[in-house]
Amino acid sequence: MNKPIKHSSWGTTVDYRDLLKKIAEIGPILEANADADEKNGELTQETFEALKPLRMSHIFAAEGLGGAQLPPTQGLELLEAITWHSGSAGWVSMVHCCIGAMSAAFLPDSAVERLFAPGTDNRFSGQGAPLGMLKKVEGGYRLTGKWSYGSGFSHATYSHSACFVDDGTGKPAKDENGNVIVMCAHAPISEHKQLGNWDVLGLGGTGSIDYAAEDVFIADDLLFPILTAPPLRQKEFFSLGVVGLAAIGHTGWALGTGRRMLDEIAKFARAKSGRAGLIGESEKFWYDYGRAEARYRAARAFVFEVWRDIEATVEAGESVSTRQISLVHLAKSEIHEVGVDVCNFAYRAGGGASLRAGVIQRTFREMMVAANHFTIAPSVVTSAGRNIGGSWTDRVWQFYDLIEKK
Repeated sequence: MNKPIKHSSWGTTVDYRDLLKKIAEIGPILEANADADEKNGELTQETFEALKPLRMSHIFAAEGLGGAQLPPTQGLELLEAITWHSGSAGWVSMVHCCIGAMSAAFLPDSAVERLFAPGTDNRFSGQGAPLGMLKKVEGGYRLTGKWSYGSGFSHATYSHSACFVDDGTGKPAKDENGNVIVMCAHAPISEHKQLGNWDVLGLGGTGSIDYAAEDVFIADDLLFPILTAPPLRQKEFFSLGVVGLAAIGHTGWALGTGRRMLDEIAKFARAKSGRAGLIGESEKFWYDYGRAEARYRAARAFVFEVWRDIEATVEAGESVSTRQISLVHLAKSEIHEVGVDVCNFAYRAGGGASLRAGVIQRTFREMMVAANHFTIAPSVVTSAGRNIGGSWTDRVWQFYDLIEKK
């Protein structure tokens, strides 16, 4: 088979199909450890070691930084494949992947030269909600704060934490336009206190803990303005911004989860005894399954249509448009909504078997947790709908808000 044609916007040294083969090889390890990961409250060491060679924090970083510089559709397929085997492994992989891309995109040259230096293998985790405060000191800042939902935090090497800047009176500083300044600070994981607090319905293996910083030093070059940072390299692709990059991760995860649930309930229905045998002979079940399969495939096709269009824009040397980001949000939301419906169908169809520990039960719980993430909040879909429908065409995306141009 010929290798995929490469465009100058994308890397030439890594064939993502080799990574897909590696995922298939480690898949049995991820599946075998899925329950243990959940009981452990974070990925077990065996799961983590299996994932490490994929270097997911580097898949979108420039080749000059030791990254693979993959196009987003290939990143989606990688995340989909990992998640099919294990929802928690897929979630941690997507967090490391997306935050790694943000660090590679928006940090100054001096910082990326250290964090992505030859021989390093840094992984990034943290939280984009501004729950900390920076105080200016010589050479940088001091960071204090507490954040929740630091997915994959203990397996990362650097944090990524949104925070305000102290204006000298203890209040958040504002820019010349009167807007509150929100920065993203990076620090070694060892500088933080890990606080636990991850007792949840699903995705227990992600280790999405609370963490804190107490007067942690942040060098001047380990910061970027999270709401307004211009991309400093791969400028067309990274014009997606923080939220666009995060969308790749959440979308890829939902692709893998929906696919796994469909595969699992179909396998269950093909069984020859007990309730499964009754399901397998049911016209109603196979009708409902066919409809669920069709909806999932339609949502998946929408996802790849949107992202292939973005790739074409990048390859043409242009920045991603507001309309394209709106479509990213709609595609991301739809694959989650379809995933929820698929999981509800499979859970009900499985009857008592769905109540028992196993892939169907775990996948159902994981999808319900993921569907509550703020990245697919109704307000985001509403704004995207207004933009695509021609109502808010004079606005631009800033984080998860569609704001008026200034």
